[in-house]
Amino acid sequence: MSGLYLSRGLFPLEFFRPTVNFLLATQQPSGEIPWFEGGYTDPWDHVEAAMGLSIGGEYEAAVRAYRWLAGLQLPDGSWWASYRGNVVDNNHRRESNFVGYVATGVWHHFLVTGDTDFLREMWPMVEAATEFVLRLQRPEGDIDWAVDTRDQPKADALVTGCSSIYKSLECAGNIAVTLAESRPAWLQARTRLGQALRVKPERFDRTWESKARYSMDWFYPVLTGVFSGAEARSRLAVRWDEFVHDGLGCRCVADEPWVTVAESCELVMALLAAGDHARAVEVYSWLHQWRDNDGAYWTGYQFVEDLLWPEEKPTWTAGAILLAADALTGYTGASALFTSVQLLDPVALQARRRQDQ
Repeated sequence: MSGLYLSRGLFPLEFFRPTVNFLLATQQPSGEIPWFEGGYTDPWDHVEAAMGLSIGGEYEAAVRAYRWLAGLQLPDGSWWASYRGNVVDNNHRRESNFVGYVATGVWHHFLVTGDTDFLREMWPMVEAATEFVLRLQRPEGDIDWAVDTRDQPKADALVTGCSSIYKSLECAGNIAVTLAESRPAWLQARTRLGQALRVKPERFDRTWESKARYSMDWFYPVLTGVFSGAEARSRLAVRWDEFVHDGLGCRCVADEPWVTVAESCELVMALLAAGDHARAVEVYSWLHQWRDNDGAYWTGYQFVEDLLWPEEKPTWTAGAILLAADALTGYTGASALFTSVQLLDPVALQARRRQDQ
């Protein structure tokens, strides 16, 4: 199917029910959400899929997903790159972006449900994860992308990874404020990170070839609030023709004829964040031609060879589809999470609480 045009207030719940059911069917009894049945699980994509469950109203399943992650957290607050069940699948590195993203997922679930008990239960995990990430921040503001098996930082930074952390620090700060936990250093670190992303390009890709060919380096700073307004629109306009293939979606990399569904969904939310609602609706309408009969979505399409590639239907792609639909329709209380920056004011929140007493 193609041509699904979404508007505010009209979330097609029946259409997306098979997509949510796909997530439920792939989730393990432990709460783990692998990429697909028989595949491995990484912390970032596990959280992306869990957010899809929250949007789909499967709150208990989402909570089980976060509890599974909490049960595997290492003493330093991190997780290994991937798991199969409770067994480490990749112990070569622990990525700061993967670790920080748990704050985004936890805050997202709270925005959907308003469940303060859940937020309090997850606070130790979020706090430990955020502290791990910030231990990797450099004086210039950038954050090392990973540590190795000997706990040594891999001394370089990624634009996409640091942009994701920028949003995660916003969410971690909001969790702290909501729970009356004072963590001003987290938002100070976020400010330094934002400055690095905006004006210190030399801090990224220092030891390897530039990642600028990847579309995520192009739109993630808009998606996560590093750039907004006219700056965001200008950034998206400059490389639009490099990355967007009309009628198909967003390329993963500029030099390959391959569009991917998840990146296209994230671009939709970046367009909304930049105030370009019309193009967001149009890009999203292209993506449902990659939907399978079970409600899942294929990873992507190679349009020169005319084939689906790889032949996988990841859970995190289903999660991204639901996140973009929510952003377009305003269906849940978390619909604006990736389309705006919303930092809670602790003073104002405390004043409202006093009024409510």
